[in-house]
Amino acid sequence: MQAKKSIIVVAGGKGLRMGGPIPKQFVLLKGTPILMRTINQFTQVFPDIEAIVVLPAEQVSYWEKLCLAHDFGTAHQIAVGGNTRFHSVENGLALVKEGVVGIHDAVRPLVSKETIERCFKEAQKAGNAVPFIPINDSIRKVDGQQNHQVDRDEFKIIQTPQVFQASTIKDAFKQGFQNSFTDDASVLEASNKSINLVEGNFENMKITTPSDLKMAEYWIN
Repeated sequence: MQAKKSIIVVAGGKGLRMGGPIPKQFVLLKGTPILMRTINQFTQVFPDIEAIVVLPAEQVSYWEKLCLAHDFGTAHQIAVGGNTRFHSVENGLALVKEGVVGIHDAVRPLVSKETIERCFKEAQKAGNAVPFIPINDSIRKVDGQQNHQVDRDEFKIIQTPQVFQASTIKDAFKQGFQNSFTDDASVLEASNKSINLVEGNFENMKITTPSDLKMAEYWIN
């Protein structure tokens, strides 16, 4: 039996590194705002998925105008963001009642169909799923004035969507904010749960700089 699916798209950034006048999630990627492309990646895979967009309060009206301007008819709810990503996700989770929920960065519009399917399938089966890609470069650990090589195979680059059983992740977020929470998996892990890693896709980059945007345009071609 397939569980109800929801996706929380977290769009709380101000986009300062992009260097433009508008937040990065609203920047056009091949003529379409990044945030719209991101939402549609999920609705194209699961047409009945419940989409929730988390935005700062001051950006909601701008987003609504963008939706009108681009004739964006994809159904979605809006949650108001908080002071941190943790609190923004917490506000989004308040709109989720049951099933399986994914949490995704708004500025990752190139997440693949296969990655989305893998994450939701694994989360429904095992309780959670977090996508990763391997590190292909050599890496070194810096300790004060010293540094040394480490085995790159022992480390992974983590992506989103991070997908969870809704009841489990909602319970994890009740423990309150900690500075060690760098993503949603770290919140769940702090409640003594194990994280299940699944294969992501290299194109699923986080667009934060103009060069990232150019790379995303190349991949869309």
